[in-house]
Amino acid sequence: MNLSTTLSTPAGPFTVVVDDTGAVRAAGFTAEPAALLELLPPSWRSTPVPRRDLGDVSKAVEAYLAGDHTAVDSLVVAHRPGGGDAGFLARAWAALRRIPPGRTLTYTRLATAAGRPAAVRAAGMACARNPVSLIVPCHRVVRADGALGGYRWGVEVKRWLLNFEAGVPDRWR
Repeated sequence: MNLSTTLSTPAGPFTVVVDDTGAVRAAGFTAEPAALLELLPPSWRSTPVPRRDLGDVSKAVEAYLAGDHTAVDSLVVAHRPGGGDAGFLARAWAALRRIPPGRTLTYTRLATAAGRPAAVRAAGMACARNPVSLIVPCHRVVRADGALGGYRWGVEVKRWLLNFEAGVPDRWR
């Protein structure tokens, strides 16, 4: 059974969905768990999502928001990449978790870190298909020219996250 909680953040509501083991299946800047379930494989979507405190997961997100930007790093993520390039997605998502808070990586460098230097578009797709925003920090990936690029939850949320992690209110304008 999936469980969820929604926390208030300066960037808007943040919802986390976990499985019955406490592994994070989805997370994003929305108040609607249904918006997150759409990002999951069909076999993971059918369970109702009661809202409640998620213990260590809630505490880790709250600690992140209080300034401990590594607090979410130890959370277990239940990723199940689908499609023909599941191996690349898994490697890209693992590479995203290695980007330190306050730092960024270009899509080109993400492709290299995922083992396919020429797969820059696939690196972008790995960010776009990431169902576990913040915890798998796809917001830390920027374009080669330093521009923010896109973000599922809006460029303003991405900008806020990068500024918050860097400790500089207007670094990413």
